[in-house]
Amino acid sequence: MNEPADQAREALIVAPAHRLVDAVADVLAERYGITATELFQVDYRLAVLLPLGEGAGITGPGHPAWRCFDHQEPVLDGTTGYFPVTMRGEQRGVLRLAPVPGEPAVRDELAEIATTLAHELAAVAAGTDVYRTARRSRRLTLAAEMQWELLPGRSRTRPTFGLAGQLEPAYAVRGDSFDWSDDGEQLWIAVINGMGEGVMASMLTALATSALRNARRSRLALADQAALADQAIYDLYRGDQYLSALLLELDLRSGVMTAVDAGSPRLVRVRDGDVTGQELEAQFPLGMFEATDYREQRFPLHRGERLFVLSDGVIDAVGQHGRYGELAMERFLRRTGNMEPLNAVRSLLGDLRAFVAGDLVDDAVVVCVDWTGPQS
Repeated sequence: MNEPADQAREALIVAPAHRLVDAVADVLAERYGITATELFQVDYRLAVLLPLGEGAGITGPGHPAWRCFDHQEPVLDGTTGYFPVTMRGEQRGVLRLAPVPGEPAVRDELAEIATTLAHELAAVAAGTDVYRTARRSRRLTLAAEMQWELLPGRSRTRPTFGLAGQLEPAYAVRGDSFDWSDDGEQLWIAVINGMGEGVMASMLTALATSALRNARRSRLALADQAALADQAIYDLYRGDQYLSALLLELDLRSGVMTAVDAGSPRLVRVRDGDVTGQELEAQFPLGMFEATDYREQRFPLHRGERLFVLSDGVIDAVGQHGRYGELAMERFLRRTGNMEPLNAVRSLLGDLRAFVAGDLVDDAVVVCVDWTGPQS
């Protein structure tokens, strides 16, 4: 039993939503003599760690805070410690503490307290804007605000899988999005390549996401989920607006993947350094025609295999010397083999931004899925 962690948990439960870090700081000061406690949250672009309070963000990739975030391990820099603030694989940021006692057992206790803080941040997120506001390095467009509110999170880790996703341009994304859910036996993933501009694009994606969730929560088969969303969009837009989507359902016991390609983003498999595109049966985008009949296809995954789902905005990004293209994408995906899913996604989009020398013009979505195999 970790008494300090229990004390921190009790303090967090009773603290006002906007004072979670203050509540932790009080416990740490009393138990360990720690006088400086600061929460740094990763921003929407995965490019800077922003303090909850006043002060500059941290951008340098070699900084101890970023090493802590990237490797998900405590990092000591003299008497200053950095601890991952992560809940169920959702990497929110790091907790900076000073001075940190030297005993390893104390560092373990501090790491547990940082995890407890992550859980409480998730618990209060719906009731306060304090933490959302603090992790913005610039203002979100209205369309981007709507898109980020739709997301289930940005990363997740389970014994049988790991996954992560990211939208670009993070502060001005319009129609691209993703969704996921698991129940311990199945993992569902939807990746949407949106259509249109501004708020109209985000409204179309919101309708598709809600329709897909409604169908999934009604326990409909994957093809029927696509059909319900297709009909909902067609009923409203009569074929004038539609969008592409890739729906996936992974059986966590067998590793068999079921897919419905509705004019979809691209699915790429990475195994033992080999990068191959998964051929899918191309079907009509959601909402293009009335009462489209969608079909499922299945293929097995191999233990240790990685999947990437990429929207057109990745492949078709244009830089000074031309199009990013298949070869550059495949070459970079090979280099992500030892990275955790969120770092792989972040690195790919960082390479893409470097290629175009700035923010992307068109929307891009990247989702990375690792199949680690069923629990023994």
